Amino acid sequence: MDVLIHLFVGLHIVGIAALLGGFLTQMKAMGQGTARFVPGMLHGALTMLVTGAILVGLNQADDHPVNNIKIGIKLAVLIVILGLVYVKRDEETIDKGLFGLVGALTAVNIFIAVLWT
Repeated sequence: MDVLIHLFVGLHIVGIAALLGGFLTQMKAMGQGTARFVPGMLHGALTMLVTGAILVGLNQADDHPVNNIKIGIKLAVLIVILGLVYVKRDEETIDKGLFGLVGALTAVNIFIAVLWT
């Protein structure tokens, strides 16, 4: 079971990398006011959602403790990110503030995962 959990942790990290990488590649465009949500950002957020749900299930099935408050907060932040990226995915340009919010929420989600023990 540990191998399966580690596999999904790796896939979860790939998802966060796609979301954060998509944001970072658009930072120069954000400064010029031409940033947009790239498809990789949506796919990364969806990957995080699916693998995160699977990880919670696998950890509970293996009798590992799961901090439901932490998971709930991370899920709420991810749903906001996913909603913003999904709704605005077809627009040619995104407002700097909105685009920055997605990047900030992504960083918040990373720091919650790493620092909240």
